[in-house]
Amino acid sequence: MKFGKISIYIFISILFFKNVLFLHAEDKIESVPLINLEELSPSFEEDKDSFENAEEQKNNSNNFEKTAKKNIVKKSDKIYINIKALNKITAKTSDIRLLIGEKNIFGSLEIKGLKCQHSENSQFLDTVAYLQVKDLASKDNNQVFLFNGWTFASSPSLRSIDHPIYDLWIINCENI
Repeated sequence: MKFGKISIYIFISILFFKNVLFLHAEDKIESVPLINLEELSPSFEEDKDSFENAEEQKNNSNNFEKTAKKNIVKKSDKIYINIKALNKITAKTSDIRLLIGEKNIFGSLEIKGLKCQHSENSQFLDTVAYLQVKDLASKDNNQVFLFNGWTFASSPSLRSIDHPIYDLWIINCENI
């Protein structure tokens, strides 16, 4: 009978020490230092960025030579609207150089610039343009303008062009 009481004490003490060891094990867990995610750069984009930078430098040198030749030849009297266009599905942006009075197609949008000028505000200088935008994707004969009005370079959200796929905003006007 004595051995039975001793085995019970041994069993209870083993359970007690086992639980105490688990409690002390939690104190030994160290927290990992936090990593600032803004400092990390994704490795897959490094090669793509270096390739794009080399392409851009090559294109910029070619564009510089072309624009220098154009400026030497003669300054044109035609007014152009420079528009930045975004395809929201592919996340690709395009630069559109739109001549006043002519139509340009971007995706399913038909863009026509009617006027471009600098605002006559004494506080700050802003570029404004009068645009007409149609969505050619709809097959009905009653094509209504998706956007018909003035848009501002400084605040494109003031009069935005609402389209589920495309976004347009003016950058500036040339030859004003």
